[in-house]
Amino acid sequence: MYEKISELLTGRKFAEIRKLLSDANPVDIAQMFEELDEEDVIRVFRLLPKEVAAETFSYMSSEAQKNIVESMTDRELSGIIDELFLDDTVDLIEEMPASVVKKVLANTFGEKRSLINRFLQYKEDSAGSIMTIEFVDLKKEMTVEKAFEHIRKTGVDKETIYTCYVIDANRVLEGVITVKDLLLAAPSDIVGDIMDTNIIYATTDEDKEDVAHIFHKYDFMSLPVVDKEKRLVGIVTFDDAMDVMEEENTEDFEKMAAIMPSERPYLKTSIFEHAKHRIVWLMVLMISATFTGAIISSFEDAFKVIPVLVAFIPMLMDTGGNSGSQTSTLIIRGMALGEIEGRDVLRVWWHEIAVSLILGAALAAVSILKTYFLNGGNIRLSVTVSLSLYATVIIAQSIGCLLPIAVKKVGLDPAVAASPIITTIVDACALSIYFAVAKAFMGL
Repeated sequence: MYEKISELLTGRKFAEIRKLLSDANPVDIAQMFEELDEEDVIRVFRLLPKEVAAETFSYMSSEAQKNIVESMTDRELSGIIDELFLDDTVDLIEEMPASVVKKVLANTFGEKRSLINRFLQYKEDSAGSIMTIEFVDLKKEMTVEKAFEHIRKTGVDKETIYTCYVIDANRVLEGVITVKDLLLAAPSDIVGDIMDTNIIYATTDEDKEDVAHIFHKYDFMSLPVVDKEKRLVGIVTFDDAMDVMEEENTEDFEKMAAIMPSERPYLKTSIFEHAKHRIVWLMVLMISATFTGAIISSFEDAFKVIPVLVAFIPMLMDTGGNSGSQTSTLIIRGMALGEIEGRDVLRVWWHEIAVSLILGAALAAVSILKTYFLNGGNIRLSVTVSLSLYATVIIAQSIGCLLPIAVKKVGLDPAVAASPIITTIVDACALSIYFAVAKAFMGL
């Protein structure tokens, strides 16, 4: 699409561009805008039909949205805002600088503006901050025929019409019903008789990550959000839940790599920003490695007697670090999915101990043969290295499973138990074990 649009822009064939983009998917148009020059983006965006323009705008990057807003007239911007769903408008305001926010709000009127102000009062990470009010509500006294009439009348501007929510006169949530249920029922059937009263919902102050987990668990397309009085105030749709999952997964990956989380895309983040997000943890880990150096220094005399001991340090440290990282990754994933709770700590530990005994035995067996044949048949050295490796794997997997659970227990994000932190701890343990075993078996 990019090549075709560029060709038409060069030929100034704007009518053809409009016709081509009118039938294109808004997601594809937004992606294509990322490849165009800023000036061309604005020119092409103005050619889009109003409905297509609004939907495309919601999929564009924050930077592209900012450029569009700044280039628009008040009338153009007002038309786009009117077509945007409320949650997309709120997202736009939350991500834009003050000057852009001021312009957006100045071109937002009536009820929509008051709703935006209300939404902005919800905590940033709450269900209320990601919900939308564009949903279909029904009354339990309605017949199926009346329900369909209501859906046809009000559903045009709703974000989803597949799942409908049954409320009473005070907007208290009473039930949930799908369009499938309505289609399969007789026109004279009463909504209250066929609706599902076993309702799973979220509250406005519930953490949005917990909301995303509900979608993952139940495979919902949408989820009702209620206030303290159980009055229906909005819904969270699947696409918003997916955005939360992506955001949280990215954040966890960055934490596990000992990087401070960033909300900006990689290529949109400045060099100095990247450096700032990484330097703190790198500095902490560098300083913590001093302990490892101190352990090695304390056995300097042993190296003079048996210099070959030094050659096995990298293998021991790397194997221990890798083993601990593997375990911590599995544990953090299990905790994120709700498979592992704090009360499971002993079960998890014993499970990993059993696994480490098998892995350690296999690695030690290979190590003793390798060390024996490559180091002149020195059986003491072979036993020393193999036993150290065995013990290191057991210790590493214990740390890898216990540390994330302990971090979670004190109320922190288990992802902060990042691989580098575990590796640093395991390195110190591996060296201590290695030299202790060397003392015992090699007479140091």
